[in-house]
Amino acid sequence: MTERYSYPTEETRKSCLDRLRESNRQLELYNLFLDDAIAQIDLELRQHKRERLLQKVPPAK
Repeated sequence: MTERYSYPTEETRKSCLDRLRESNRQLELYNLFLDDAIAQIDLELRQHKRERLLQKVPPAK
């Protein structure tokens, strides 16, 4: 009537935990890569805006 769940062996748990840790490490590295890319884009946008604002000459009165 009720099926019993067989718990994984210690080796299986260790293996799964190792894979999870490695996946987590890879995700952290990817997030750092994305953070760096976003920071670079933000820097370029600020530089372009600064250049654009410095080129504008107010109209003579």
